[in-house]
Amino acid sequence: MKRERFVGIAPDDDSDIRIIEDISSTRSASADSNDLWSELRSLLRDVIFAGVIAILIIYFIVQPVRVEGQSMMPKLHDQDRIFINKFTYGLREWIGEKEPIKRGDIVVLLFPEDPSKSYIKRVVGLPGEEVNVENGKLYINGAQINEPYLDSEYLSSDSMPTPMRLKEHHYFVMGDNRRNSSDSRYWGSVPERYIYGKAIFRYYPFTPVKRIGAID
Repeated sequence: MKRERFVGIAPDDDSDIRIIEDISSTRSASADSNDLWSELRSLLRDVIFAGVIAILIIYFIVQPVRVEGQSMMPKLHDQDRIFINKFTYGLREWIGEKEPIKRGDIVVLLFPEDPSKSYIKRVVGLPGEEVNVENGKLYINGAQINEPYLDSEYLSSDSMPTPMRLKEHHYFVMGDNRRNSSDSRYWGSVPERYIYGKAIFRYYPFTPVKRIGAID
């Protein structure tokens, strides 16, 4: 008996094969659509995640603020926009690496007499020190302190009634515009918990971004 050689099935042999191929083609298009939708969902998820991270960074770490008033002239002017680092003095305490507040730091703080208001000042006196101002000059523990960040145009010649001994976790702050600054000379020291940010960059007016250093 002669055996017939099996050579396979051609698509024209059975119309069902075409139907199966059509279904396969349809499924492929559907799969492509699902893949596209999956990619769009992934992209949307990534955008939302990046947005949440950005918001958290702005809210908890770096925050833009607007300077109001002239107390920090000529370093900072009214309506200047700056970034402050809230992580430096605040959140780092949670992980045991809190950076100390240093003399010369420009800080943002809650006004001790009305915590609903925020001030920007420069730290000049540290906990435990005796601070005094005589004829516009700053004295710490009886020794005059050099303040290279001051401008002669904004100096004053006022004096404090008596020296002030700072308690633990309290700081003495002053504006660089000594002629026009409401500061610790008038309303006393600032508790550490009220200091919540350190000035780091000025980004407006639109000039090259300038770092705000500790003593410059």
